[in-house]
Formats: sequence, C-alpha cells, structure tokens
Amino acid sequence: MLVFFFICLVLFGLPVYSHTEQSKQSSMSKIFTPTNQIRLTNVAIVRLKKAGKRFEIACYKNKVLSWRNNSEKDIDEVLQTHTIFTNVSKGQTAKKDELVKAFGAKDETEICKEILSKGELQVSEKERHSVLDSQLNSIVNSVAALCVNPETRRPYPASIIEKSLKDAHFSVKMNKNTKQNTLEAIKMLRDHMPIERSRMKLRVSFAGKEGGGKLKDAVVKLANAVEHEEWEESTLHLTLLIDPGQYRVIDELVRNETKGKGLLELLELKEVVESDELF
Repeated sequence: MLVFFFICLVLFGLPVYSHTEQSKQSSMSKIFTPTNQIRLTNVAIVRLKKAGKRFEIACYKNKVLSWRNNSEKDIDEVLQTHTIFTNVSKGQTAKKDELVKAFGAKDETEICKEILSKGELQVSEKERHSVLDSQLNSIVNSVAALCVNPETRRPYPASIIEKSLKDAHFSVKMNKNTKQNTLEAIKMLRDHMPIERSRMKLRVSFAGKEGGGKLKDAVVKLANAVEHEEWEESTLHLTLLIDPGQYRVIDELVRNETKGKGLLELLELKEVVESDELF
C-alpha cells in the first residue's frame, strides 16, 4: 500500500520529502517568522526634534488632540506604549543616553508628556486637512462666544469671525490646543477688526473690617466698571464688570486680604470654561 502511494506521488509530479527535509522546512519557517515585533495598529505618531535627534511616540488616533485640549487626562488612554522611538514605523527605539542628553533625568512617561505637548502630530495630507478644519471650526466658535463688537456690545456671527481670520492669514498650530489657538486668533483679529473680550459680571462681598477701603480700591482698580455698590450692615457688596483674565487675580486678592471670609459670585459668565480654567 505504501509503495502504491509513493508511485502515485511520482506519477502526478508531487514533491516527496523525507522526514528530515520536512523537519528542516518547518524549522526554516519558524526562523523567518517575526515573533519579536510589536504590531501597533490605529497609530498616530507625534514627533519632536530635540538635541539634534528625532523622538517619536505612538498614540491612539483622535486621542492626541483630546489630551492637548485637556478633555483626556489618562495618559494610558493616549499612548499605545510608553516606549520612545526614533522611528515608530521601523520600530527603532531611542537609546537611554540620547534621552538623558535631550530631556535630562526624566522617566519615560514624563518624556512622553513633553513630546505630546510640544511635538508635531504626523498625519497624512487628507487627515491634516480634516483635523485643521475641525480645529478651525472650534476656534471660530470659541472666539464668537468669547468676544463682542465693542461698538454694539453684541457678539459677531461665526461666519464673520471665520472670514476675518482667513483675511488675517491665521493658521492653526497643531502643536497647540484649542485654548492657545483661540487666544492667538483673538490677538490677531484685534489688528483687523474692532473686537474685545466679553465681560464677566461679578459680585464681591466682604466685611468692612476685613480690608475696608484699601481692599475696595484694589478690587475696583482691577474692574472695567462698577455697576452697583451696596452696604448691608457692615458688609460691602460690589457688582463689577471685569475681563475674565482678572477673575483669578481678584479671587486671590479677596481670599488673602479677608483670610478666606470674602465671597465671590459669578452673576453672568459669557465665557467658555475649559477644564475648570478661564481663558
């Protein structure tokens, strides 16, 4: 029976391997199978050049901008691996001495965070246009919400903001978050159109003995206008219009001067609050 099977193989021209040859071929197959490669999928590469070297990290797509906008705070949700590469595509990792020279004595997670914040997101031309369009739309809407026409005290339509930004040759910086780009856009628009930040209405209350006239003068100096002033027994209530950037200054001033007994209330907030921070 075995002889008949062998003859059939020969007649039909099928290859005949000895047990040794089969083992050798199986061994060769194992040798050429890349078992030590990390296969990264859905990769977004962020690249930073520093100290004459190129450093890259592998991130999940759509998570880089979320991290930069502070909507994602878990670094493990952003990074595919904490390994730092000189070339992600080729799997070439950075040497320890190169990292120390460029970043100092930081651990790899801290280095990854620096690359994330300062590096450039590597995307295809089609993806770049899509990301830039999305970023620009967010910036336009933020500017429209944050600013007003000083002559009418009314906000500009988003279409006017977008056209003015294009006329001013504004370009989105992909290594900056929406907040940073928005502030840059407002600064640029001031040279091309009448625009100013919308104001915040704030009520400040403190006892006369907790600072008295000195604290009142300091607070009023930081405000754009005093809408209302009222004494209720020994407590002074001030209703102020302020630039949003002065909120933290006034808050810190009142807390320090009154040892935490003063009170700040937001009566109107026409600002976009991002990650508990006021622009």
